[in-house]
Amino acid sequence: MITAFLAMRQRVLAVLGAISMYRLVLFALAVLGVIALGLSLAGLVGPSAGEILASFAVLAVVISLVDAAAQRVLRRPWRIESSLVTALILLFVLQPSTVPPGLAGIALAGMLASLSKYVIAWHGRHILNPAAFGAAVVTLLGWGTFSSWWVGTPWLALFVAVFGLVVLWRTEKVQIVLAFLLVAVVVSVLRQVVQAQLFGFGIDVALGDAVVFALTQSPYLFLGAFMLSEPLTTPPRRWQQFSVAVLVGMLAGWPIAVGSLFTLGQERALLIGNLLAFAFAVRSSVRLVLTGRRFVTPTAQELTFRTKSRLRFTAGQYLELEVPHRNPDPRGTRREFSILSAPADLPTLRIAYKDGDQKHPSSYKRALKAAEPGAELAVTGTWGDFVLPRGGAPVLMVAAGIGVTPFVSQLRQLQATGAQRDVVLVYVASEAAELAFRDELEATGVHTVVFTRDEPVDLPAHWTWAQGIRLDAAGLQGVVPDLAERHAFISGPPRLIADLAPALQRARGVTTDAFAGY
Repeated sequence: MITAFLAMRQRVLAVLGAISMYRLVLFALAVLGVIALGLSLAGLVGPSAGEILASFAVLAVVISLVDAAAQRVLRRPWRIESSLVTALILLFVLQPSTVPPGLAGIALAGMLASLSKYVIAWHGRHILNPAAFGAAVVTLLGWGTFSSWWVGTPWLALFVAVFGLVVLWRTEKVQIVLAFLLVAVVVSVLRQVVQAQLFGFGIDVALGDAVVFALTQSPYLFLGAFMLSEPLTTPPRRWQQFSVAVLVGMLAGWPIAVGSLFTLGQERALLIGNLLAFAFAVRSSVRLVLTGRRFVTPTAQELTFRTKSRLRFTAGQYLELEVPHRNPDPRGTRREFSILSAPADLPTLRIAYKDGDQKHPSSYKRALKAAEPGAELAVTGTWGDFVLPRGGAPVLMVAAGIGVTPFVSQLRQLQATGAQRDVVLVYVASEAAELAFRDELEATGVHTVVFTRDEPVDLPAHWTWAQGIRLDAAGLQGVVPDLAERHAFISGPPRLIADLAPALQRARGVTTDAFAGY
């Protein structure tokens, strides 16, 4: 069962990975909007079709204008997908309207949400969720509209869950949001049972009604899937993300009253969670100066940077690199890269990327390829839990092509610190010439098994060629007979991870770092 789930998960990621994050979220929200419009025409949701259309038109126009103007001032490319995503989220949060005061309040919320992306930010990263900020301000001030969260209705619950799951699967935040939902539902049920007892209702009836209400008639699904999971307000480590999810779940499930003015629920709960996330991630944003580039294989390049301020990361983590450029495609100006260098190498920082011949490279890849030494780029954060476990447990590293980069970082750090670790590296490449960073890996002394079609020349004694066979589950078990004693780390395309799933179930533990190109 676990094997089948892991294989299915990685195959789904392989498909979703080809779609940009902005485009996927926009598609999901747009479909939800069309469904909500149809339900409105049938009289099954609160707002009328006219209110939904008018409110979205106002939000889309205002947010797009403010975003475009701000990006022009900052000399950055405008991404309409970002504007439309914010507009659609606010559409489902605010009370739609057709009257001038209501539309004015909606316009104000959209303007505040857009401005917060640039004013309430730290090194290019949002501190607060833009939609939550805009909705919270107009609600607290009572200016024309308020946060009704009309998306929390039984008629939309199933659709929100399905499309939300697609988005969460793509961002690998399913477990985080499930933790949020569990806490929010349990706390909400407890709150309703307590209130039912206070008002004299039966405990059993109140409990059953509370569960149904929390699952189908609250905004928790939408809040978790489309707002809590927002990447630019997410802290770097998994335990930090769970901490934020639990905090937001508690506040959303049982809103705390602040005097007689307002409660700390829903979007305000998310904003408090954003502040905790910012506290976790505030030190991770720096600027880099490109100092050099070189081809490390016929199809892969290495970029070397000098950090302008202190950067903290653990070997195996990844960074998000912003490369501003004109006319970006829908995938935008930011991408994630595993860090190639070790923490001990700072202030030198290295990354690597695939740079083979492509008929239609992304605008980001073209811009990155054109960057010259001296160019200054922004790292908006470091993230990831693809780090070696504590305690010295034996480790298996499986890398496909340029997926070897986090392992180079980890092995270099072990070498720099003199730490001893039982490590086996399985390195897969299309041909021997594509084995990147071979000199550095050989210098670590780690036992390495190479899967290439052709035999590499001059292999050291601790390197073994797998005789040209294809790496699959059986092949992995054959070259690593003590797999059950090792924690397996897999860095490569989702399809490789899916192929190895039958063998990985035997491992002591499995940590994956899937990528699908950019």
